[in-house]
Amino acid sequence: MPSLSERDSRLYLDDMLEFCQRARTYAAGYTAQALVEDRMRYDAVLRNLELIGEASTHVEEVHKAMAPGIEWRKIVGTRNRLVHSYLGIAPDTVWSILNDDLPGLESALKALQAAISPTA
Repeated sequence: MPSLSERDSRLYLDDMLEFCQRARTYAAGYTAQALVEDRMRYDAVLRNLELIGEASTHVEEVHKAMAPGIEWRKIVGTRNRLVHSYLGIAPDTVWSILNDDLPGLESALKALQAAISPTA
């Protein structure tokens, strides 16, 4: 039977995947400029990027160590910039995160989930 910490990590990984998918879905079909101009949609993307970072802080260190390719500190750093910086991050950085970082993060998170899932 998995320990509570393993269960918790899996749930937070599920959350991170959901937030990645939401952010990408909200941006789908938009150009970078059109996304920024649609303030509500852009804010929804930013919120989900924040939530990815927040959920990542709850993944157990032992599980983080199993995925050295995931830039855990960078994810948290991005979350902190979004939450604590009045102007947030530049729209082109957000666009890069959506298109360059999230697809790879999703793949890495799925691989980590598979690695820590019980083999029942």
